Amino acid sequence: SYAQQNSNEQQEQYLKVITERSAKIVNTLSITDSVKYKKVLSDLVNQYTQLSKIHEQSKAVTAEIKKQTLTPEESAVQLKKEEEKKSSQLLQLHSSFIAHIRENLSEEQIELVKDGMTYRIFPITYTAYQEMILTLTAEQKNKIYEWLKEARELAMDEGSSDQKHAVFGKYKGRINNYLSAAGYNMKKEGEEWQKRINEKKQNS
Repeated sequence: SYAQQNSNEQQEQYLKVITERSAKIVNTLSITDSVKYKKVLSDLVNQYTQLSKIHEQSKAVTAEIKKQTLTPEESAVQLKKEEEKKSSQLLQLHSSFIAHIRENLSEEQIELVKDGMTYRIFPITYTAYQEMILTLTAEQKNKIYEWLKEARELAMDEGSSDQKHAVFGKYKGRINNYLSAAGYNMKKEGEEWQKRINEKKQNS
């Protein structure tokens, strides 16, 4: 019964954390109708709860597979199957969540929800690339924008802050390779940008 009580306390604590996190996001949407506000808040809390369930379940299954006496090949097949199952569940959940919030929110507000769930990494990173490389073409900007947008969709479904950042990290690697191939010296561009930031600080 002690374990049960402990588990209930953990669940209550988790619910409190995700409700506060969700409220922070919903508060950026300028919703004046209290019924609509509560509905969107509830959708967001539910999304975080369901995401957590899928990730925890998958973690347990993965640990179970690794415990079994399987050949490396068999183990790899089982793990791949579990990863695919998790991806499919996350995709379904993602679609139904967007459909739910679309009933009460505009496209602009949905963008804010997506950014809120991913710590605004998308707009911050997109701005940073434009400030770092002043000579980006419209096509290059568009490519960076699309990749970061894709990263945000995936990051929304991750279970932790580290995992969300890791998704963007992977896409940033892709963007950097793309820009290097286009002839940019990323190290030099980064240093020049840092110099401009420091000069601006000194002059302000």
